[in-house]
Amino acid sequence: MSEIQDAKWYVVHTYSGHENKVKATIENTVKNRGMEDYIKQVIVPTEDVIETTKTGKEKVRQRKIYPSYVLINMIITDESWYIVRNTKGVTGFVGPGSKPVPLSEEEVKSMGIDLDKIGEKRTEIEVGEVVNVRDGLFKGQSGIVKEIDLKNETVKVCMNSSSGNEVSLELDLKSIETI
Repeated sequence: MSEIQDAKWYVVHTYSGHENKVKATIENTVKNRGMEDYIKQVIVPTEDVIETTKTGKEKVRQRKIYPSYVLINMIITDESWYIVRNTKGVTGFVGPGSKPVPLSEEEVKSMGIDLDKIGEKRTEIEVGEVVNVRDGLFKGQSGIVKEIDLKNETVKVCMNSSSGNEVSLELDLKSIETI
C-alpha cells in the first residue's frame, strides 16, 4: 500500500518572531524521528537588505520576506502532519479548514523564492569585518572585507600573502564566513 508521492510545498503560520525557532525545532524532530523522507526542507524566506550603521558602514542584513510564515517541502502523512502541526510556535497550516493545501510550483516562484538557491547559507557581513575564506587557493586564511557587491554577490577581501605583501581578492559571498 506504500504509495510513492512527491513532496509538495506547504505554508505554515507561526507566532511572530518564532519562524527560525519553528524551523530549527521541525528540523531536529525530523532528524530524531528519521522522517527525512517525508519532511524534506524547511525554509524561512529572507532577502538581503543593506543598512547603513550609525558609524556610516554598510551592513548586509537578512529580512524575512513573509514574517510569521515558514515554507515546508513535505509529503503529508498523519505523522508528518502531526510533527509540523504540534511544533511549538506553529498556529497551523495555511489553507481552508484543517486540510493543508500545497502550493503549485508557479505559486512558489511567484513568491520570489528561487528554489535553486534554497539552502545556501548567508551571513551578515560588513565592510571592515574579518572573515575566513572557506574554499579556493586561500582556504583557511582570514582577511578584512573592503567592499561588498550584493548585485554580483561578491566581496573584496584584503589579506596578507605568504611573501608578506597585501593582496586584494574578489570572492563570492558564499566562499567566505564571518569569524
